[in-house]
Amino acid sequence: MRVFLTGATGWVGSAIAPQLINAGHRVLGLARNDAAARKLKDAGVEVHRGDLEDLDSLRRGVAATDAVIHTAFIHDFANFKAVCEIEKRAIEALGSALVGSERPLLITSGTALVSPGRLASENDESVFTPADFPRVATEHAAIALAERGVRISWIRLSPSVHGEGDHGFVPMLIQIARDKGVSAFVGDGLNRWTAVHRHDAGLLYRLALEKGAPGTRYHAVDEEGIAFRDIAAVIGRRLNIPVVSKSPQDAVDHFGWFVRFAQIDCPASSKLTQERLGWKPSQPGLLAELEHSARYFQE
Repeated sequence: MRVFLTGATGWVGSAIAPQLINAGHRVLGLARNDAAARKLKDAGVEVHRGDLEDLDSLRRGVAATDAVIHTAFIHDFANFKAVCEIEKRAIEALGSALVGSERPLLITSGTALVSPGRLASENDESVFTPADFPRVATEHAAIALAERGVRISWIRLSPSVHGEGDHGFVPMLIQIARDKGVSAFVGDGLNRWTAVHRHDAGLLYRLALEKGAPGTRYHAVDEEGIAFRDIAAVIGRRLNIPVVSKSPQDAVDHFGWFVRFAQIDCPASSKLTQERLGWKPSQPGLLAELEHSARYFQE
């Protein structure tokens, strides 16, 4: 297949592209600037110029390909609601160009959006509304497109998609700890995150594209529930700083906008994903990687 991949130069997208190419697929990657275009060419990916706000460019990418994988997201958490609306419109544009065809669309969501406080399965719908958690609009857009006959499915990523070169939530936690001089968790720190290595996630996208069923949710989860205080403990040990508990009130000052993610309890299973697709994560777990990786703690 020729696959249109948004976010092709991103943390997850750049792990998906080689999976697709090595399996014999051709990849058309969305590039918003010259630097991104050069990066794609170096990776053996064809270049399609545009961005998430250029809806015509998205529709042209769909028209030129046999399948679509959408991983792009504007990581501006200070304007989270606005960027989630941009993504919703992008998904609607991608999907509208696929109505009436048999071409698949695979989009990206998150396990943190599903059912905090209990183990979430792939069959669970999110308990949130977009007013509660703006990125739930992604899943609502997917459901609406499925009702219009689009062959859409989606992958829920773990809060931590880790690996060498990570620039996501865990590096943010490390930087907060470094700046504050303590590595913190909230309350008893028993709230849980899921985690997956980026290379395992990249494999999952390929399998979901090749073997997935329309209307199905898949979980990119290797570790079902890592206690947040265990993540904080490794960070404190590696930085040689104290590990402390913060009250919910003090946590706001310590974590800033990140406080919601520091408190969320979002365990999730990938049992159905593994059974349906034959996906078997094989890379190191998050805590093991933090214990042994030098790059996470380079200044």
